[in-house]
Amino acid sequence: MKEKNAALLLLLTSLIWGLSFVAQSVSADLIGPFTFNSVRFFIGAAVLIPFALPSIKRECRQPGYWKRTLTAGASCGLMLAIASVTQQIGVGISGAGKGGFITSVYVVIVPILSRITGKKVEKKTWLAAAVALIGMYLLCMNGESGSLSYGDLFLIACALFFSFHIMVIDAVGKNTDGITLSMFQFLTAGLLTLPGLIAEDNGFETLLSAWLPVIYAGAFSCGIAYTLQVVGQKYVRPSHAVLILSLESVWAAAGGALLLGERMSAGELTGCLLVFSAVVLAQIELTPRGKKEEKSLKRS
Repeated sequence: MKEKNAALLLLLTSLIWGLSFVAQSVSADLIGPFTFNSVRFFIGAAVLIPFALPSIKRECRQPGYWKRTLTAGASCGLMLAIASVTQQIGVGISGAGKGGFITSVYVVIVPILSRITGKKVEKKTWLAAAVALIGMYLLCMNGESGSLSYGDLFLIACALFFSFHIMVIDAVGKNTDGITLSMFQFLTAGLLTLPGLIAEDNGFETLLSAWLPVIYAGAFSCGIAYTLQVVGQKYVRPSHAVLILSLESVWAAAGGALLLGERMSAGELTGCLLVFSAVVLAQIELTPRGKKEEKSLKRS
């Protein structure tokens, strides 16, 4: 596949992920956050089964395969479940546009966590973090109140746990097939949020009323978009791939405005631009031509 065609696949992935914030915002008015996430995770796992089975059949007899795979899936699923529930609560309160941009700050948080664990962090990353903090201040502060909203706090927590999610993937997922890992993490996250689904007791009719956004978030955002990411990143340099995928925050804001009628103040729009600029700056690689790039990480 040509790099240009693969880049289009990644662009489509970012669009699907960005519009999923619209689906989350719509679902938040109909069903609880645990119900939404549990059902969509099970749908996402089901969508990936046909893609994961060939790899499982091929590698399952290797020594330690099941222990390695299930441990990785469970660890990633735990972080994903916490991040997704807090994100759903935050999007329901603060809206799809804010949700997309605040969530995208995890791209800046990850290098900072890497520095804490002893890895080198470039100077531009610290600059990106400072720009992101200024942008988040403008985006999250509510005009005259001068304080964070309840929903913004959940979204910040979401960005933090998505950062943990990426760090866990880096730690335990290197020797596991990507699609298989994703399937097991979705299954784990679905099981972890299942008790909340039971407690929320939305009822079948209520769940049925939200079938479209739930199907979209499960089949498209979890299943199809992740598969497109895996295929696309085989042919696109990592630094370019992650930059394209970070456009999900732009699609989230555009989707919120066009489909939900969300509006932002001049200060909030400025904050969005600053946050997106920080995301872009954090992903720019200054790798000399011909030098092999290290593998970049992105939320599955």
